[in-house]
Amino acid sequence: MGKMIEQIAISRGHEIVSVIDIDNQEEFDSERFATADVAIEFTSPKAAFGNYQKCWAKGVKVVSGSTGWMNDHGNEVRKQCQEGQTLFWASNFSIGVAIFSAVNRYLAHIMNQFPQYDVELEETHHVHKLDHPSGTAITLGEEIVDELERKTGWAEDTTDPSLLRIDHIRRGEVPGIHTVRYDSDADLITISHNAHSRRGFALGAVLAAEYTKDHQGLLTISDMFKF
Repeated sequence: MGKMIEQIAISRGHEIVSVIDIDNQEEFDSERFATADVAIEFTSPKAAFGNYQKCWAKGVKVVSGSTGWMNDHGNEVRKQCQEGQTLFWASNFSIGVAIFSAVNRYLAHIMNQFPQYDVELEETHHVHKLDHPSGTAITLGEEIVDELERKTGWAEDTTDPSLLRIDHIRRGEVPGIHTVRYDSDADLITISHNAHSRRGFALGAVLAAEYTKDHQGLLTISDMFKF
C-alpha cells in the first residue's frame, strides 16, 4: 500500500520527503520529516495514535486509514483536532466506496419506512487480513444503524433481530467486497461494492492528502466529496 501511494503521489507531482516504518522510527525527528505538508499513515491500531502525536509534534498534518484506535483514543483525537491539529481519517479511501457509502445511507433512510425488510451486511477480504469485521464494514454498519430505528447496534454471529448482523469471509487475494442485503418474504434488495485492486484506495489517500493540505480539523471523506 505504501509503495502504491508513493508511486501515485509522485505521478501527481508531489515530493516524498520521508518514508517511515518500524525500523527507522527516529525519522520522525528528522529535519526532512518536519518539512512535510501531510503524512499519510497506514499502520495498526496500536501504532496509529502514537504516530499522530509524533506527526503533530512536528507540525505535520495527518491522513490515516488505520482503524481500531477509536475506542481508546477517539475522544482525545477529537479534542486535539478541536484545539488546532488536523487529521483526515477514513476506514476506506476508495472513491467508489465513498459513493457506495452515500447510497448506503440513503437506502437505509428509505428502508426505515419498511420494517418487513431485514438487513444484513457481509464483507470479503484476502486471507492476510486478520481483523474482522473490516473498518469499512463497521462504518457501513453504523450508517445503517443510525438510519434504522429497528436496529440498536451491530454484531457478528448474532440472531438478535434488534442487531445488524455483519459477516466476514477471508478468501484468496480479494482486495475487498462489501455487500448490504435487505430481505423480505416478497423480494431481496442488494447493493455491493467490489474493489478490483488496492489502487483505488491508494489514489483516494493521495487525494485526501491534497485536500488536507488546505484544510484543518477532523476531516472525513464526506468533507472532501460533499455527499
